[in-house]
Amino acid sequence: MKDQLLRMANGMTGHLDETYPEVVGERNGWLGGDGDGWERGPYWIDGLLPLAYILEDEKLKEKSLKWVNWTLDNQAESGYIGPIPFENDPEPEAGIQKGPRKDWWPKMVMLKVLQQYYQATKDERVISALTKYFHFQLEELPSMPMDHLSFWANRRAGDNLQVVYWLYNITGDPKLIDLGEIIQEQTFPWQTIYNNPKNDHVFENIWHYNQVKGFPFDPKEIENLTLTQIPGLHTVNVAQGLKQPGIYYQKSGDPSAIESIKTALATLKKHHGQAQGMYGGDEPLHGNAPTQGIEFCSISEEMFSLESLIKISGDMGFADLLEKIAYNALPTQASDDYSSRQYFQAANQVSLSDRMDTSYETEHHGGTDFVFGTLSGYPCCTTNMHQSWPKFVQNLFYATQDRGVAAIQFAPSTVKMKVGNNVDLTLKESTGYPFRDQISFEMELSESSQFPFHIRIPAWASAPSISVNGEKVALEINNGIAILNQTWKNKDQITLTLPSKAEVSTWYKGMVAIEKGPLVYSLKIESSSSTKDRNDRFRPFIEHEAISPWNFALSQSELININNSIEIIENNWDGSYPWNLENAPLEIKVKGIQLSEWRTVNGAPRLPDNLRKNIPMSEWENQNQLLTLIPYGCSTLRITEFPVVEVLE
Repeated sequence: MKDQLLRMANGMTGHLDETYPEVVGERNGWLGGDGDGWERGPYWIDGLLPLAYILEDEKLKEKSLKWVNWTLDNQAESGYIGPIPFENDPEPEAGIQKGPRKDWWPKMVMLKVLQQYYQATKDERVISALTKYFHFQLEELPSMPMDHLSFWANRRAGDNLQVVYWLYNITGDPKLIDLGEIIQEQTFPWQTIYNNPKNDHVFENIWHYNQVKGFPFDPKEIENLTLTQIPGLHTVNVAQGLKQPGIYYQKSGDPSAIESIKTALATLKKHHGQAQGMYGGDEPLHGNAPTQGIEFCSISEEMFSLESLIKISGDMGFADLLEKIAYNALPTQASDDYSSRQYFQAANQVSLSDRMDTSYETEHHGGTDFVFGTLSGYPCCTTNMHQSWPKFVQNLFYATQDRGVAAIQFAPSTVKMKVGNNVDLTLKESTGYPFRDQISFEMELSESSQFPFHIRIPAWASAPSISVNGEKVALEINNGIAILNQTWKNKDQITLTLPSKAEVSTWYKGMVAIEKGPLVYSLKIESSSSTKDRNDRFRPFIEHEAISPWNFALSQSELININNSIEIIENNWDGSYPWNLENAPLEIKVKGIQLSEWRTVNGAPRLPDNLRKNIPMSEWENQNQLLTLIPYGCSTLRITEFPVVEVLE
């Protein structure tokens, strides 16, 4: 895990001001400049700042503090924060978003930055500045609502409300509750939309999502919106909106809010879902074909939404999904050295080139949606990708209201906290998770203390067990949590074992994926790569092409008893960086057969109409091959969702 963060520090996260100076350099409006003044600067700091403080990296702290200090030192007398508005509209510059500088939306990203900065430093300037800003919002929002300059703010206002409630829990300022009600009223009604039944309404305009009337919302328009539609709502707005009903639930206490989010996640999975835990959305929602793109920003924002919901609801279903996304979808979308990324990834991708044509955005983005680059596709992800891993680290452990500790996500790590009757605990976690099924915790305590240790038991675990100091203890699991409540001593050791069985999940048109424990598995595909520079705004990018066969189907009979049909191989692994073909710590061997009629269309492995459903036994016996599957996150090219054939006797 530390290696992952150091790769970010040495890559784009730590050096984006050098890689992308025209946007996040000195001219940025959040540093007082006349350049970019919208979301991209705060996006970067939302990942850079937590990375800097987690790594205790003074140079990175200095970089992030420039942005924090400018924001705090240049707050207007009114309470406004952010880039200074232009008196006259500036000359437009290609690739730079200079405004609208008064838009509420980009401020919400900086609110998250300031919140994290306070959590890291306890700098009281943050409390003063946020109080002043929220009083400013209370005055302004009635006449200048969330969406007065752009619709993004009403879709993403849950981020604003989240920090308002966080500050209220510190200061108790009653005006913040009043502000919360105004924000809630002006926020896109996500909970209503999540509960809307499927309808036959067709949106002929792909970009309908940004043409819906703003506040006050048109009830008929809202009634027509569902998460089932193609084209549908904006993928990143959906990812951010997932937490919104849960944020307001802290005030309302209405359990239907949490249920609506579960409904939304189930709908997304059914109509747009892919095996790695995400959903097809290449700006608008785009269905569940495994060749549809998944935007990197939607991964970053759904992870943050799930992390927010876990803390509020305690529902371990959100934690299981967070783990799936973090250990499958997240690692594969950035290069090993964190110097490039894909704008879109897909469950099935065997060619990453500028000839690909599967997404709504292809024409606008010069065909660069799937290649690895710094500015390929659209640049928002170049700045927003950085929050994912640091915030995942922030959410490995929680304090609990019964003065205990909760281990919710698993990764090699150490946490220091107060437990019991104000006792100092250092909890060290050692593990090869998610590639190994054993997790060890060692306690360092300033004195013996009684407190509960809450441990998540994932829903996929088969016969989980826990031992304390080598002795197995009775395991009672409630709502995905086992609680060990006893008097703990210095050097106590807890070992959690989470065995798993392989499972077959069914997706688009009956295609299947093989999953085991926290990991989804993909066909290991060898590839060749080449760099292309078209001397345009997308900069040089890397294309990848398959040089090993990929067009395989699995046998229905092999899948029926999947655990008897596969071989699981634990490769030698010393814990070094695992997310590539060369270092994959695990493999699964399974039989498959090549289907010559399955070919790429413009580089995408789309399923043809003439794909065979049946294979004669003689052909299977003569032509089946032993396929190697590796963890999804270790792949660049992949087939994850396989067609299924029936082998006829």
